[in-house]
Amino acid sequence: MDNQIIYYIMGGAGAAFVIIILAYVFLSKKMQTSEYKRIQRLQQGTKEKRFSSEVLLQKLYLTYIKTPFIKRYVLKIRRRLEIINIDDEYNTRKGTAKILTKSLGIVIPVMLITIIITSSNYLLMFILLIFELFMIDTFIDGSVDKIDNKILKEQIDFFGEIRHAYHEYNMVEEAIYQVSQDDEKDVSRQGEKIYEILISDDPEMELEKYYDIAPNSFLKEFAGISYLTKEFGDRKVDGASLYLKNVNNITQEMQLEILKRDKLNYVFQSLSVISIAPVLLLEPLKNWAISNFSFTSSWYLGKPGMIVQIIILILTFVSYILVRKLKDNGSTAMNTKNTENPWQERLYKKKPIKKIVDLFIPKDGTKERRKVMQLLKDSASSQKIQWLYINRICIAIVTFFASVIIFTQLHQVAINYVYTEPTTDYDIIGGLSEKDEAKAMELTKQDNVFLDQFRGKINTTEEQLRMAIENSRYYEDADSGDIDKAVERIYNKLQIVNSEYLQWFELLLACVFAVIGYMAPIWILYFQVKMRQLEMEDEVMQFQTIIMMLMRIERVNVEMILEWLERYSNIFKAPITRCVNNYESGAWEALEQMKDEVTYLPLIRIIESLQAAVEKIPIADAFDELDSERDYYQEKRKESNERLIKRKGMIGKVIGFAPMVCMFVGYLIIPLVFIGLTSMSSSFESMTSTTS
Repeated sequence: MDNQIIYYIMGGAGAAFVIIILAYVFLSKKMQTSEYKRIQRLQQGTKEKRFSSEVLLQKLYLTYIKTPFIKRYVLKIRRRLEIINIDDEYNTRKGTAKILTKSLGIVIPVMLITIIITSSNYLLMFILLIFELFMIDTFIDGSVDKIDNKILKEQIDFFGEIRHAYHEYNMVEEAIYQVSQDDEKDVSRQGEKIYEILISDDPEMELEKYYDIAPNSFLKEFAGISYLTKEFGDRKVDGASLYLKNVNNITQEMQLEILKRDKLNYVFQSLSVISIAPVLLLEPLKNWAISNFSFTSSWYLGKPGMIVQIIILILTFVSYILVRKLKDNGSTAMNTKNTENPWQERLYKKKPIKKIVDLFIPKDGTKERRKVMQLLKDSASSQKIQWLYINRICIAIVTFFASVIIFTQLHQVAINYVYTEPTTDYDIIGGLSEKDEAKAMELTKQDNVFLDQFRGKINTTEEQLRMAIENSRYYEDADSGDIDKAVERIYNKLQIVNSEYLQWFELLLACVFAVIGYMAPIWILYFQVKMRQLEMEDEVMQFQTIIMMLMRIERVNVEMILEWLERYSNIFKAPITRCVNNYESGAWEALEQMKDEVTYLPLIRIIESLQAAVEKIPIADAFDELDSERDYYQEKRKESNERLIKRKGMIGKVIGFAPMVCMFVGYLIIPLVFIGLTSMSSSFESMTSTTS
């Protein structure tokens, strides 16, 4: 029977082999047909014969977009790159994968180093890992900012070529088309888009759409000026083309902006790292101090050291956020968050949560609501008031529970230190020898037996402890002096262990911290308002450039100028928008209302000139000083940028270096000096009592 099975297996294998041979012959003949050879020839030029980073990045993108946590960052990068790579899905995916891969390549090693360094301190490890997740945002924003700055620099050459092409063709759209044929430059895609707008059936509507997606305000200005020139025609001003003069004005604005960004990047390039560095140095610094000055171990390994660590971590987190907001270069592409359906909106749609949140939101028509809404506008925040209050409530809740957990952990740290501290006097000169340390740890283990026996019994007396010690096997042959020392030592330890529990004032402190967390989003908005106020002068000077470009174009009126100012405004957007909305009901009155709302004197002068242009004199005459004093305004703009960079740099250095100073002073110098002096004082007292 067994032989038959073997024969069957051999016969089946032979039949399968024959079938494979026949299939191979059939397929070989099929592959020799002319159609298959033609397909092979077509594929030869398209197949990648070696490793391709392009293909790898496309595959990485598909992997990232499917990964739950990383997907959030993919979408964030996409929203910014889609603006730059207009309708170019391939380059958008490639750029997204490239930026995210670089960011992960930096953050993941830092996280691994953090885990290795803080392996003995799980609370610190957890806080650091959470904090380092925020670092990904920094790397992503920095990488996309580089692309944004690259386009800005390419625009200088792009506009220069536009001048030559316009001289040759004398047609705006034709000049833009010819210059946009260079596919290697990112700005060429923007030029192609502007060309498509100019030749479309409804260029005005298409232009409005482009204003919403343009990478920077200078391309908006260029597109708008090109459209007006195509519609109303060009003219000569002082013997030169008005269109080319306006392009030159935009170029000068870009040059100033590039210099400003380069200087800001130079000032802030190391501040973000400096503000983060203390959290990575806490554990190495603690280990160094304990190994060289053993008398500090009680401070670093106990509750005081942990409290200072947490303070430094919070200060570092706050400094990091403020430095990032301070460095913001004001790019129009910065606001790329999902403003349609973020998690706050999805949460607010749930009825029970909506009812709770509405209890905190000020009612319509109240002074408090108007104040909050004005703050959101002044800070140029894209948040709705509902989202703001959801953020505030969530931060308050998280802060409260985090505070309770931290307080509980601090008590546990103090108890653990009592249970693990070598029971001996500290040696100021150096640490204990191995023999002395072994003895000290043996004594600690003996003490722990009594601590476990009386732990939780708050009313324990020294007499009860003495009886337990005298009846124990550890002190059978001990004299009364040794027992007295043991009673005093263990009783002091017991007092610490039994007093380390969550107390009422700590819950009160947790509530105070929750209130601070609740107010934090409002304080950040106030900070953004202050930072925006530093740039008021820069925005008004940009208004002057826009007016200077428009005032010589025929058929341009005050309403059109206001619409342009609204489009490019940031700090003064709210009053200008109200003026545009009220313009039809009365031009003079609308401008007068805007003048009452504005307190910045240079903008008030612009409004007064617009009022004069409404009823009395032509626009060109109302703003004739802008053209005649162009050089003065250019120099003033440079000097204003220098002051702005200097002030931002000074504020940034104070904020950025605060955690580092706090770490060295509060975590190293003060403990060494204070504990050292205390230990020396105790040693001198013991020496004095011994000699006497």
